[in-house]
Order: sequence, then structure tokens, then C-alpha cells
Amino acid sequence: MPKLIYFDAPVSRGEECRLALHLAGIEFEDVRINAAIWPEMKEQMPYGGLPVLELPGRQPIAHSNAILVLIGRRHGLHPLDDFEAARHEGMMQHVETLRAVVSPTIRMSDAEKKVAREAIVAEFLPAWARAAENNIVGGPFFGGEEIQVVDLKIYMAVRWFIGGKVDHIPATIFADYPKLMGVHDAVDHHAGVKFWYAKA
Repeated sequence: MPKLIYFDAPVSRGEECRLALHLAGIEFEDVRINAAIWPEMKEQMPYGGLPVLELPGRQPIAHSNAILVLIGRRHGLHPLDDFEAARHEGMMQHVETLRAVVSPTIRMSDAEKKVAREAIVAEFLPAWARAAENNIVGGPFFGGEEIQVVDLKIYMAVRWFIGGKVDHIPATIFADYPKLMGVHDAVDHHAGVKFWYAKA
């Protein structure tokens, strides 16, 4: 059975990979580790980070985009056309850019965090959202009528902010971007996604 290793939290890179495996209909071992044991596991991971996907008889696969693309290609959740696949992968990297900018603020003191996040709200996040909006040409999902792995990645990123739990970043930060919010809402209402959270 495939094994997905991530922290014991329904968020971020690990959760989008869990959702992809679930939507692909793959039964998998959902290994959720406590952050306290992470330092002793870190050196055992391919690139020193999570998530990691282990497939029987194969070397472990690391980094969420690589995991998502592999699942997507094998199970009809990523475009077959190479140009469209690259366009989707560009959007997936765009989400990683967002995380790379915001994630370091998590470890700041509250005073530093407030200054850093207010600057992110003023400049980076609107620019990020405009670029995402400009590249969503389908509907209701990123590439059209069918959910794909890129949509799960967009969903997790947007959900992080609109839940109102990211200090100093308003929950309405993406309210003026209807296509971006449309992808989030389409994923949120997808029957497979709803089933995943109903059983959690």
C-alpha cells in the first residue's frame, strides 16, 4: 500500500496530496507524524522535508508538486497535453511562491510578524492574486469542468487565508478575485472533497 508521510495537520502540502490520493481512489497509509519527532526523522527524508510518498518497490518521492503530478498523470487528474500540463505546473509553482513568502513569518515575534504581514498584504498578496486570476482561463476549475491536482493546491492555499486565522492578514484578502475564489469554492463543494472531510 502507498504511504504518505506528513505532519498531523489537515493543511498545506500534505493535505493536498492526501486529497489527490483520495480523489484518485487510491487506498493509502496516511502517516501523520508529531512535530516533536520530526527532527530525528528529517535526515531520513529524501530532501529533508515533507510530504513524502512511498510506493512499494520504489524510492520515496518528495516535494508536493512532484507527488501531485505523479498521482495526477496516473489517475486522470493532470492534463495529458504537455503544454496544458506545463501551464498547470506553473500555477502549482505560483502557490509554492506564495508559501515561500508567507511561511517565514510564522516563526517571527508578533511585532515582527505584524510588520512583515502588513507589507505582504499591501503588495505581494494582491500581485499574487492578480497573476493567479489572469491564468485561470477555465471554469469552474483552473482548467475547465474537471477537478485536477492544481485545483487542490489552489484550494489549500486560499483556504489558509480566508479562514481568518492568519494573524494580520484579512480573511477578505482574495474577495476581489472571483475566478480564484471560484476555484476554491468548486473544490470545496466537490463531492469527493466533501466526503474526505466528512469522514475526518
